[in-house]
Amino acid sequence: MNTSASTVSAPVIIPIDTPTLGDRSYLAHDGQVAVVIDPQRDIDRVLSLAVEAGVRITDVFETHIHNDYVTGGLALAQATGARYHVNAADEVSYERSPISDDDVIEVSDTMRVRAIATPGHTFTHLSYALEASSTDREGFEPVGVFTGGSLLFGATGRPDLLGHDHTHDLVHHQFASAHRLAGQLPEHTHVLPTHGFGSFCSAGSTGEATASTIGDEKRQNPALTQEQERWVADTLAGLDAYPAYYAHMGPANSSGPSAPDLTAPEAADKDTLATRIAAGEWVVDLRTRTAFAAGHVTGTLNFGVDGQFATYLGWLIPWGTPLTLLGESPEQVAEAQRELVRIGIDHLAGAATGTPDQWTDNPLGSFERAVFADLAQVRHHRQVTVLDVRRTSEFDEGHIDGAVNIPLHELLGRVGEVPAGEVWVHCAGGYRASIAASVLAARGVPVVAVDDSYGENAAGSGLPVTAAA
Repeated sequence: MNTSASTVSAPVIIPIDTPTLGDRSYLAHDGQVAVVIDPQRDIDRVLSLAVEAGVRITDVFETHIHNDYVTGGLALAQATGARYHVNAADEVSYERSPISDDDVIEVSDTMRVRAIATPGHTFTHLSYALEASSTDREGFEPVGVFTGGSLLFGATGRPDLLGHDHTHDLVHHQFASAHRLAGQLPEHTHVLPTHGFGSFCSAGSTGEATASTIGDEKRQNPALTQEQERWVADTLAGLDAYPAYYAHMGPANSSGPSAPDLTAPEAADKDTLATRIAAGEWVVDLRTRTAFAAGHVTGTLNFGVDGQFATYLGWLIPWGTPLTLLGESPEQVAEAQRELVRIGIDHLAGAATGTPDQWTDNPLGSFERAVFADLAQVRHHRQVTVLDVRRTSEFDEGHIDGAVNIPLHELLGRVGEVPAGEVWVHCAGGYRASIAASVLAARGVPVVAVDDSYGENAAGSGLPVTAAA
């Protein structure tokens, strides 16, 4: 990624995507030294990139104390000898290089970083302008700004993660911070957020954008195009539920998390799995929803590693519950383990790999998969319960007439509210429906998982769908 300003020798900026959490970290370098912004817990990815680029990491920056993942910042700084920059106002239990508004970190002769206070996502949030030396005049010019949970692509970070008592103040801070960035930085400056790629830390839709500039945001971001009162009202009205595990991330990040241990978990045999299931422990099948529906160990839950695995498992699991993973291969288990350490689930009770018939001597469980057209036909012939496990806001925008709405993240606590008899469960695309179906199947509920696009096919299948409010 390079700036369009021809007078600047731009650093190389490499995004490091974590799509299952909807976040990005960044490594920026000048060919010799590098800075890293908001690294995820699994720092081996960052270290590999630095080796590949032939650069030395000298500085690690945190935009804020994160609420949606456990940081790798301290561990990365310790592994590389880099300075670790965390807001001086943040109360943390480890040594850091304190940084404050307008502080400038001279990284090299051609690259420096300037801190910009941008409260709103948190009170102590900082953005970082990456400035490169000008080739035709003295001084440095901004080429990019790492905005963390402040200015996102077409949106901002949500202001309610520190609790309801602070939301009013933070949402107004967020508006002011967006305008500060837009007012201080040139229009060609690349906007480089941490959140906004599916993260529940986003307030508002970031669409499908993968790149933006300050100029783009001035033209399209509601925080910069609407009057403050309207923007505040719209933002507050649009706030939705967020994963329960977020409550554990701030304390973990303030205490200084270590590098994760990604050693393979202990192997679990058939008897061990049966004992754990009987004891109410979580035994999670990582395979696709198609494979799980066709045959699985009764009592196991399906969180496919092919979707937003860590987000939804972290949202639903009672924190501290022993967890055993079932995967097709050691590589699939390792992928899931990597996802879990990013949200602070460091200890696994065990794992097994192979196929379901290798995990139990009992008959396998299964349930049917269907599409919305099948549901429309079935409703002509017999009474079935339609369970919609989308979030309340999604349900309110439009739903199948007569459907029962129990958001997936509430299902474990409300499973007794599911009517008796045959249940057809759906979400927006199929992933959440499979999780819900596995929860119900584990309790003996006759269930059919609708594996289909609600937006594309529900109404078109002849189902009576309420119009969006």
